[in-house]
Amino acid sequence: MSIRKQAAPPRLITVGDVVVAHSRDLGEWTAAQIVRLDADSQTAAVLELDWSGPEPSSVADLGDVAPLRLTHHSWNGALSFCNHAWVLPRSHKVVGAMPLLHDKPANCWASGWRLGDQLARQRRWDSGVHEDPIAAWKAEYTGETVNEFLSQPIAPRPEVTHLTITDIDFLDCAQLVQRFPGAAWLHLHGRLGLLSAAGELNRLTSLQGIRIVDLFGMTGEDRLRPQCVPELESVDLHSIPAEYASAMRSTWRPEIPAGTYVSVVRARKAEWVEENRNNPLRDWDGREHISTTTFKRAVAQYKTTRRALLQVFAEEPADVRSTRMEEIGRAYGEAFNKLDRRSGFIETAEREELFAALDHILNEAEALHGPGLEGARDSLIVGVESVRDW
Repeated sequence: MSIRKQAAPPRLITVGDVVVAHSRDLGEWTAAQIVRLDADSQTAAVLELDWSGPEPSSVADLGDVAPLRLTHHSWNGALSFCNHAWVLPRSHKVVGAMPLLHDKPANCWASGWRLGDQLARQRRWDSGVHEDPIAAWKAEYTGETVNEFLSQPIAPRPEVTHLTITDIDFLDCAQLVQRFPGAAWLHLHGRLGLLSAAGELNRLTSLQGIRIVDLFGMTGEDRLRPQCVPELESVDLHSIPAEYASAMRSTWRPEIPAGTYVSVVRARKAEWVEENRNNPLRDWDGREHISTTTFKRAVAQYKTTRRALLQVFAEEPADVRSTRMEEIGRAYGEAFNKLDRRSGFIETAEREELFAALDHILNEAEALHGPGLEGARDSLIVGVESVRDW
């Protein structure tokens, strides 16, 4: 796990505490109360308050406050009440304590605190505005579109503070920093892609949160440094180079008591990247409820199915493919029936990924043999559906 088990939150908070933070959506400060702390899950149940205003110095500055109830969109008056990782972000502060406004456990979980988001939505709804406004400070690109954008002689966009880039095959971080110098929340999601000049991210001096998934090319020297990004309060790294993972862990774990959440999982060696570059089930490696043995057997079956399918397209005439597709589909379905009976690991996500893996093979076949494989695809799925228990 990325954070060692502790008996108490690393940054002091107690039940009843009122925490406040500035909300970009509201343009003001907002508040919440700590209702419960759970050492087993290392979470805090956080109840948002229906309040915003100037930065408070004490609970008395809030006046007579009440819990925030949500009626916008599909909410039906439920409290804005959720479990969060119990590392209190460094941008948040405790202004005192008050009697609990609620004493039940929370039954939802959130990946970040983001105080004020729900209050802003509720206030827009109450004023008759039912759509979220376009925020000039948010931007989202694919890797392809952002690289096209970065290659053009366009002025920097310092107003963008929340930047998300997905499907990255290659990204030059030096160019990224030059074009988006005000990025405070940065989410980079790759396809086993390559990050170049990752150390340049240290020039994002306002950086508060970073998430990097399935990207490589970074070394220990590229690690973010606290003296360069002193406001960083969330480090979320998933499937990244082992050397970079180790350096980021050792650098940022000492910052947890100051309010930096740190999660670094699935550190990968270069050999793993090469072995799994064309493996659509690679995300199963390290998934909490999937053992290493199950992962290896699943990949072996995927490779067996891939070989069989590609052989059919290379050697069999089109008029007999349908029968062979059904046979291969049945073998695939039965193999995963057997594997699932051993450990019961196939849930909704895994079921969808197993069908996506077949699409991956068929797309590969189309690239090799041309389009027009819809009938073969249908026959393959018929075979799977005729036997699968998952």
